Amino acid sequence: MRVVAFGYMTWGRRTIEAVLEAGHEVPLIVTHPDGDSAYEKIFNESVAELAADRAIPVLVRNRAHDEEVRTAIAAAEADIMVVSNWRTWLPPEVYSIPRLGTLNVHDALLPAYAGFAPLNWALINDEPEVGVTAHMMDADFDAGDVVLQRSTPVTDDDTVVDLFDRTLAMFGPITVDALDLIASGRRDFAPQDRRAASYFHRRSDEENRIDWTWPPRDVFNLVRAQVDPYPNAYCYRGTERIRVLAASLTDDAIGGTPGRIVIRRGTGVVVAAGADARRGRNPGVLIHRVRLDDGRELDAVDYFPRMGEYLTAHPREADQAR
Repeated sequence: MRVVAFGYMTWGRRTIEAVLEAGHEVPLIVTHPDGDSAYEKIFNESVAELAADRAIPVLVRNRAHDEEVRTAIAAAEADIMVVSNWRTWLPPEVYSIPRLGTLNVHDALLPAYAGFAPLNWALINDEPEVGVTAHMMDADFDAGDVVLQRSTPVTDDDTVVDLFDRTLAMFGPITVDALDLIASGRRDFAPQDRRAASYFHRRSDEENRIDWTWPPRDVFNLVRAQVDPYPNAYCYRGTERIRVLAASLTDDAIGGTPGRIVIRRGTGVVVAAGADARRGRNPGVLIHRVRLDDGRELDAVDYFPRMGEYLTAHPREADQAR
């Protein structure tokens, strides 16, 4: 088939590469300009460079609803359009131009986790599985009929990087298989259950702040959802910000005040967590390794000179051991 491709960053490039390798013709690529955010520099495999390497015409846009874009899509005489990691809304007068419509590929098990950073949010929310959905685009964001969906389980050993690697590997194959289904004449795709839908916004520095009144497992999930190369989860020791690079949960209950550093364990320190930590029924959060704002990385036991200090969500004068 003739496929117009909208894509950006690593997801977009891998998807377009798979479409080309499957033998489809790509007469036009549309991508975003390079971004300045830390997130966009993490997974920055360039779609524009792919277009140049393959001598495919390319348009670079933040938004793609101007007349030049619509004219170029129409002139491409595509059978279908494929969208992967396009960051802004596409209006009906764009996605409806190809005769078979537009296929969008999203790294979530829709209808849940439409929008941004679905893997981070899903891990934070302790979901048992994540995945990728290929769906037909309609006027609502990530809401069209599902063509194919594939999943992978989440274990306590997984970080967001593990989930990224496994779901990224699904993007090309699910796109190619969905195109094959559409080319075969299939149109009886499953509507999404809008009662189960959820939409998530972009993550920012505020979303990575550790609140020690959260249940311990929530803190653990936040840390592993923001491991390198993502911006890390953080808290404060007095006025100094601490990025938590690795953490786990203790097997035993740790009672006390949320945020208090209780005991050393190996190369780490155990912190009490949970609004009900005083009851002594929660596991503790075992911090293994930290990074400071000057770039130094240390085992937690080497950074904290004594037990009894308090970690907080916001900076404050350093606590004294009690």
